[in-house]
Amino acid sequence: MSKTFSQEQVLALAEHVENAELQAHDITKVTNDYPDMTFEDAYDVQWEIRRRKEERGNKIVGMKMGLTSWAKMAQMGVETPIYGFLADYFSVPDGGVVNTKELIHPKIEAEIAFVTKAPLKGPGCHIGQVLAATDFVIPAVEIIDSRYENFKFDLVSVVADNASSTRFITGGQMADVADVDLKTLGVVVEKNGEVVDVGAGAAVLGHPASSVAMLANLLAERGEHIPAGTFIMTGGITAAITVEPGDNITVRYQGLGTVSGRFI
Repeated sequence: MSKTFSQEQVLALAEHVENAELQAHDITKVTNDYPDMTFEDAYDVQWEIRRRKEERGNKIVGMKMGLTSWAKMAQMGVETPIYGFLADYFSVPDGGVVNTKELIHPKIEAEIAFVTKAPLKGPGCHIGQVLAATDFVIPAVEIIDSRYENFKFDLVSVVADNASSTRFITGGQMADVADVDLKTLGVVVEKNGEVVDVGAGAAVLGHPASSVAMLANLLAERGEHIPAGTFIMTGGITAAITVEPGDNITVRYQGLGTVSGRFI
């Protein structure tokens, strides 16, 4: 990867994209104005957004991988997973309320999250290292909300938009990785009492732990790593499902209980 942006451009674009998130208004994808923007430029913008939040007193409480399921990659017409960060105010309690007035066009994804007990460093991080470094896994639902008009974007633009991160709900039942088969672990997504999608862990790069390994390897490109105690959402097992005010969602995880939320 190579950089084409000046520091001034990074700062200006980070402010532009983050304001769209904070003020809940959509924008045109950034590559319309910066067609030569590279992945490194886009991650520079994302890390500047992260710095802005921390400067205001927000805490970074985890990381997320995006576009890791075959279904999601097909849905968005992309081929490469990406990562983003999770801020403290993104967290919604299980069974809690998500205020859609703070969002633009939210969608939900069923995910498996990992919490690490040892650091993970790339390059060359692999699934075995991830499983050995995992404290536990826990079910989670991510609410994504691209800031781009009509959810239309390219991969570089979505990286700059913190991988469409906006809210997440974590379940209350955790498991040791040795006690669950993450490849075959099934999920059922219900919206307003009706089943709208089903899937299994293998949809995430063949195994959700592969997503964590990829995150470590992607972070290594910037000289970063996954510290011990990191909460990591591994990406949507199913395609993203649109939600609107009045919707209630419940996701059932094989052997790991349910995660639910209400949209107002």
